[in-house]
Amino acid sequence: MPASRASLSLQLSLYRRQKARINRSVIGSSPIFRRYEARYRRATKSYSKVTTLADVRKQVCAADIVYVGDYHTLKLAQTGYLELAREALKSNRRVVLALELVEGRHQATLDDYLAGKLTEAQFLEAIGHPYRGAFDIWPNFAPVLELAREKGLVVLAIDKRSRSKSSLEERDRFAAAQLAAVARAEDRPLVLVLMGQFHIAPPHLPARTREALGGVEREHLVVYQNAEGIYWRLAEAGLADEAEAVEVRPGELAIVSASPVVCQQSFLDYLEAEMGDSPLEDSSAASTFRDLARALGRLVGVDVTRALRDVEVATAGDLTLIERLSKRGQFRRGELDLLRRHVLSRESAYIPRARMAYLASLSLNHAAEEATHFVRHVAVGPAMEKPRRRTDAFWARCLEEALGFFGSRLLNPKRRCTQLAEWSALFAGGSPAQRDVSAFVLALKAAEAEGPAASRRLIPMVDDHLFHAVSHALGYLLGEALARAFEDGRLSRKEMRALFVDPFPTPGDRYFTLASRLFSMG
Repeated sequence: MPASRASLSLQLSLYRRQKARINRSVIGSSPIFRRYEARYRRATKSYSKVTTLADVRKQVCAADIVYVGDYHTLKLAQTGYLELAREALKSNRRVVLALELVEGRHQATLDDYLAGKLTEAQFLEAIGHPYRGAFDIWPNFAPVLELAREKGLVVLAIDKRSRSKSSLEERDRFAAAQLAAVARAEDRPLVLVLMGQFHIAPPHLPARTREALGGVEREHLVVYQNAEGIYWRLAEAGLADEAEAVEVRPGELAIVSASPVVCQQSFLDYLEAEMGDSPLEDSSAASTFRDLARALGRLVGVDVTRALRDVEVATAGDLTLIERLSKRGQFRRGELDLLRRHVLSRESAYIPRARMAYLASLSLNHAAEEATHFVRHVAVGPAMEKPRRRTDAFWARCLEEALGFFGSRLLNPKRRCTQLAEWSALFAGGSPAQRDVSAFVLALKAAEAEGPAASRRLIPMVDDHLFHAVSHALGYLLGEALARAFEDGRLSRKEMRALFVDPFPTPGDRYFTLASRLFSMG
């Protein structure tokens, strides 16, 4: 299997596992809902051509009613809508926002909030805002209403709650009536709709809106966001990482800002919070971590089955973390102090001696990165944490960081790291701490062609913060290059396995040999 296909297989494997977990968490859907979903799936199973966000914005400004798909728990979905709203304002047309977030029966309450007559807390209480906890989605929608208040925009409340078997049809017809009432105005406003992704399939809300408009002709445009079928087609073609938008068919576009795996993770986090559990609950973190470790282990040929029985996953919400670390790893007081400071820095970590992964965030990136470090530990055992001279320890950490970023990048191809141009900008205008880190990063990158001996004097030997920050930055850059080479087939699966099982006896030589090869590839 070519490397790019292996990466796709890895993502699909995790996607299916998470989909099964979501299905187990959600009450069984009705035949009507399944047919409704199927129509959306058919509409978004492929695309006709890759396009740009600039073209999406252009078409949005030329349309009269724009239906934007929402993945409620994914912040990128609401951010995407907000960006389109800002673009629509440049058209110098009257812009109307229409949100599923608020039920139509609360239109007066929404108007009062926009007029400044209600506080945020009063508004949310009045509309019965159901989202609470760490994954409350309101903060993602609040900027949309802030923009409306700032620009004096009309905002339509277009949702209608219903428990009947035909609730989907009822909701579409209710929303369509609100949209048509505004869209038929003589000044022909630009109506920008944000509604759940299934609703915006052409046979659903768009069709009902056309019916509600009667003989009034208006230009309709559908803008899907992160449709799974489209993403997988792009991934099969090797375009998922670079494509920002596609044309599905005339009158239908799709924005690509996140992989299905990332979307799912946001929903899983939300589900846990909605059920009253902490979104950083150990059980959720552990299952995500194990799924990732199994998938990565299969990819690089490392059997993690036995080791997974003993690994423990902890989160920032674990108040007994340090005590458990002490028992599992038999750490001395000074070592525990270092670990405690690491926890306070809100950085995730895999601690080999304790066989514990600490996730400061339940983001897919954090979980995948630490799962990769775990797989690496299974592959090389004690060699991963053997004492090294300071210089060797620096290059070894660069390599470990590279492998961690590589693993997370395979599962989230949209992930990026700070590039050299950005480090240059930070050196010129960043904070004092940023300038210090960027100075070392830029100097070490410039000296790479000369090898480890010439670079030894540039390693931050005394300051632990600089030591870790600089090795982290260089490791991420190398990890991104590893991922790109693997996805492009320039680095084989066999070569990646060799990296995972390499104890790095001379880490400096290994780093520079790898960097020379990868960065010369372009």
